[in-house]
Amino acid sequence: MLKNHFINSIFAVSIVLGTAPAHAFDLGGIINSDQLQNLGKSLPQNSDNSSASAAGLAGISNKDQVGSLKQALTQGAETAVRELAKQNGYLGNDKVRIPLPGNLQKIASLMQTVGMGKYADDLITSMNRAAEAAVPEAKTLLVGAVKSMSVNDARGILTGGNDAATQYFRMKTETALAGKFKPIVEKSMEKVQLARKYDEFAAKGAALGLVDQRDANMDDYVTRKALDGLFVMMAEQEKAIRANPLEATGALAKKVFSAIKN
Repeated sequence: MLKNHFINSIFAVSIVLGTAPAHAFDLGGIINSDQLQNLGKSLPQNSDNSSASAAGLAGISNKDQVGSLKQALTQGAETAVRELAKQNGYLGNDKVRIPLPGNLQKIASLMQTVGMGKYADDLITSMNRAAEAAVPEAKTLLVGAVKSMSVNDARGILTGGNDAATQYFRMKTETALAGKFKPIVEKSMEKVQLARKYDEFAAKGAALGLVDQRDANMDDYVTRKALDGLFVMMAEQEKAIRANPLEATGALAKKVFSAIKN
């Protein structure tokens, strides 16, 4: 009874402290949550880079350009999913580890000082395990987005910035991925008592305007952060292939990405 009373008090305090807007999770300086929200709106291109890339592609047929890109993007998507789906794929990676929601982070240190830090740690572990369980669902949708890619899509990605493909994937798959992820996250989190307590108090806080609505439900929060982490890892894969074309799978992909780089 004392433990439950204290947990209830902790969440009440977290709502009061949640009056400041929650900041996006810092994802290692690669790309943050706010940036990721805008990825699907357009595929911006740097005019100088775009012109240079287009010149490099001049001698390569559209068919070969599309084929090479599909090879590379399939490779990148499969690698990102595989790395995140393994144990500690999220939890053990500082760039994508899912933290406590912003207002709850503020009182995590208090829980530590009164000997209840284990509850916060267990919740963090549960959230990240839920993401690791859900992310394999991404592979089919990501590969499907590659297969449906048009010539114009491919050319825009090839001549775009370092994250142009990541933008494309976010635009084409984010909504469907969330629908696939959330039921798995819900199943993983359903027995986590602290998560349910959080939902109870955060819902009240959101109704009063004290908690960011996006953070008011633990399952929604974990699903969103799991997606953020997936696209961060895909952006890393894309950046690596553009920087070092020899990392691409297949001779054709190596040829095309080398042409863009040069």
